Amino acid sequence: MTKVTMTVNGKSVSGEVEGRTLLSSFLREGLGMTGTHVGCDTSQCGACVVHVDGQAVKSCTTFAADVDGAKVTTIEGMANADGTLGTIQQAFQDHHGLQCGFCTPGMVMSAAALLAENPKPSEAEIRHYLEGNICRCTGYHNIVKAVLAASGQDVSGIAAE
Repeated sequence: MTKVTMTVNGKSVSGEVEGRTLLSSFLREGLGMTGTHVGCDTSQCGACVVHVDGQAVKSCTTFAADVDGAKVTTIEGMANADGTLGTIQQAFQDHHGLQCGFCTPGMVMSAAALLAENPKPSEAEIRHYLEGNICRCTGYHNIVKAVLAASGQDVSGIAAE
């Protein structure tokens, strides 16, 4: 067992992990942060995306020990300080960028990483950036619209699908 310490959503946490413990497991089972979803365990679906030191990573293929000392942000850390939905989360709600909700945490985390890199992405750039996230419900149109809205761009002329 190895002791790991990291900052998760602004709070210092630590725990004992086996070398093979995945970050997704540490977050979900060790810390009770079940907002990070695991859909495939192979890094294909993107439901497990979190930020490690500001970079989007798929936590289902990242060892918890490898992020010892890092700053981790999960979907739970995307809300405003008062507990209300953050800008991206609110845009997903306002523009129906979710249906069953399973992919939503990973989509929001990926969208946040994109907007940190490119504050005003085009529709094509959003679609390209989100290629590593699978949604089986929405057809992506409203997810793209939500990301555009979260970036402050006008979406009034974008027809609903």
